[in-house]
Amino acid sequence: MTAYEPVIGLEIHIQLNTKSKIFCSCSADPWEAEPNTQICPVCTGHPGVLPVLNRAAVEKALRLALALGAEVAEVSYFARKNYFYPDLPKGYQISQYDQPLATGGALPLENGRRIRIRRLHLEEDAGKTKREGGRRFVDFNRCGVPLIELVTEPDIRSPEEAAQFLTRLRQLVRWLDVSLGHMERGHIRCDANVSVRPKGSQSLGEKTEIKNVNLIDLLRPAIEQEIQRQIQVLEAGGQIEAWTLEWDEHQRVLRKMRGKETEADYRYFWEPDLLPIVVDRAWLEEVAAELPELPWEREKRFQEEYGLPEYDARVLTTERALADYFEAAVKAYGGSPKAVANLVINHILRLMNEQRLTWDDLRVTPERLAAILRLVDQGVIHKNAAKKLIPLVQERDQEPKVVVEAEGMAQMQDTAALEALCARIVEAHPEEAAKYRAGKKGLLGWFVGQVMRETRGKANPQEVQAILRRLLGE
Repeated sequence: MTAYEPVIGLEIHIQLNTKSKIFCSCSADPWEAEPNTQICPVCTGHPGVLPVLNRAAVEKALRLALALGAEVAEVSYFARKNYFYPDLPKGYQISQYDQPLATGGALPLENGRRIRIRRLHLEEDAGKTKREGGRRFVDFNRCGVPLIELVTEPDIRSPEEAAQFLTRLRQLVRWLDVSLGHMERGHIRCDANVSVRPKGSQSLGEKTEIKNVNLIDLLRPAIEQEIQRQIQVLEAGGQIEAWTLEWDEHQRVLRKMRGKETEADYRYFWEPDLLPIVVDRAWLEEVAAELPELPWEREKRFQEEYGLPEYDARVLTTERALADYFEAAVKAYGGSPKAVANLVINHILRLMNEQRLTWDDLRVTPERLAAILRLVDQGVIHKNAAKKLIPLVQERDQEPKVVVEAEGMAQMQDTAALEALCARIVEAHPEEAAKYRAGKKGLLGWFVGQVMRETRGKANPQEVQAILRRLLGE
């Protein structure tokens, strides 16, 4: 690859999380429904029916456009995109063509580069086909589900950047409550346009299109494989043909589907059954006023305001609910934000992952997490006990102090009794004590372990260490 430079552009379809479809009142999330049960004459294209535009779909698209810094058109139009697949009952798809909802804008990557957006428009989804027992079945449930199609400029220069863009975009649409973003359910589907050119060249090579890569971890190898194939063809003196390719995720290979369609193949014309979308200034200002702080802005603020390392700030802003939880806990605690971050990242997220909890399921509220940290600060429990306390609070849905008392988790407060116990353990192990005094300082941890076992973890390890060092003559 040293002599060539990849040039990559992405076309991404984002399923909106509206309650109903874009042009009718059928459910817009038919994932678990039986085939062909979430349909009506409108979304299945029966003669004589008329589509009615879903305002919520337009507002979600405006929200994403404004977050990306795109220019929203005052007037945009729907068009008919004509093609004939079994899962497209009307024989055309209602989309937008020459006058889309928004153009321009950019999405910043973690490496600092900004990937420009060419266009963002609304359209309806098609159905699904499935092969089973030698026959082909069609499920129209997905017909009419609202989609945003987002097209980038050919600014991406590596498979890793493509994956990073898709990761960032998924984070953003979930953050803005535009889409649920479950890629395994097809809420985000990505086509990659890939070409290569000699390094230093400004002209674009012939591109191929990789269709419907639905997982970020599959996007990297699919693009990498196509880059290598194109380089091999050019090195052998051949020419790149404009193919449409399909990624086989099981065998992890690309296969040719068909020659790539051109815009002329679709015979676009304006949709006669729908009025244009008119976005006046008042509507746009209303949507803009409701935009939250964006994830990369919040990540930067977490570093500046709370003094968090870059890694912590990035993890805590992967989801808006997570960032809100962290800030609420910091406010309730009033102490070190880093201490809060450590518990959230290392223990709250682990608990949620292991028990498959949603934020609504979490009983360790920000206030309860703050109470756990205060118990540590007050010396009631050791910080190691905090990680054991978190799942107990979740299980019992009780205040941390109540759980500590019920479980007898409080640290020993009787210093005289602790000193007597340490002395007894040192006297009971004269050989180990002699080795420690002879220079084998690592045995201090062994002595601490003996004390902690005797006290069932209730002793303060720092206090135990100080007593043992004194008894061992250090």
